[in-house]
Amino acid sequence: MSDTVTLPLGDALSLCETAATRLGASAELARSIAEAAVRAEAEGQPAVGLAHYIDYLDSLRDGRIDGRAEPAITRPAPALILSDARGGAAHPGFDRAFDDLVATARNFGLALFVQKNAYTCGALGQFAARLAEAGLVGLAATNGPALIAGSGGTKPVYCTNPLAFAAPVEDGPPLLIDQSSSATAFVNIRQAAREGRPIPEGWAVDAEGSPTTDPNEAMKGALLAFGGVRGANIALMVEVLAAGLSGANWSLDAHSISEGSENPGSGLFVLAIAPALLDPDFSRRLAAQLDRLSADYGVHIPGPAKARARQAAERDGMTVSRPIYERIAGASR
Repeated sequence: MSDTVTLPLGDALSLCETAATRLGASAELARSIAEAAVRAEAEGQPAVGLAHYIDYLDSLRDGRIDGRAEPAITRPAPALILSDARGGAAHPGFDRAFDDLVATARNFGLALFVQKNAYTCGALGQFAARLAEAGLVGLAATNGPALIAGSGGTKPVYCTNPLAFAAPVEDGPPLLIDQSSSATAFVNIRQAAREGRPIPEGWAVDAEGSPTTDPNEAMKGALLAFGGVRGANIALMVEVLAAGLSGANWSLDAHSISEGSENPGSGLFVLAIAPALLDPDFSRRLAAQLDRLSADYGVHIPGPAKARARQAAERDGMTVSRPIYERIAGASR
């Protein structure tokens, strides 16, 4: 028997939806989290794809995600959209507000979506990329349970606190930058522990604050920010945007995504900007600039590789490990 399974994207989506529904998710929530996980997997991000989807299924079963939660969406001001996920997943509130967010940005030049009381959102880049696919510039930030040390400290005080940015490119896939404030994502530490292999130096410290290459000790200690003080400062900035503005839990107060029955109560910040109102030629100029950077200066442009991977997966299906497939398939039966 092969160690992998190749699935058409439609089959993967149905499998994930069914599994979530069987564990108590509403049709809306099941569709929303399944689409996000399958897209991440198809774009070559397995750590936040179907492997991470198992965390969603476990959390539905254990109560960390309220599968029947209805996001409450309000408009505090004409260009502001506030969502309370009410203990559900991060995606349904954004999905419900997406068309309104796009229309508001096109009308006012910019619009802001913020959300509180949600489970963590997985691949953050999708939130910004969807706006770029609609012709907008997107900036997204999110937090979750404390995992990385702050500047000068050795105890976890911030989540990996990623920041994502996307912009539309004429006749091509969006520019998409999606990176955590930590030297690596927590899921990579966890995967190394499962596989029994060491992690590189500079990724984490143990519970005593000493550098470690043992992923099990790293999970008892703290991840390190990329670039030292600069990365830690970005993590703090993300914390203020995602948790401070929305009223979500600070990372220090957020509950675990893998233990207990409490929702982490994380926050999400998504800013949408209409570039055509500032420069009608924006997407063409950006395309020309990115071509110049790539062709003449050898600069790697983030975004196109994910688009190519998704196109290949749409054509050929996507290959996932059999253990991950069996976990999701088992939940769907």
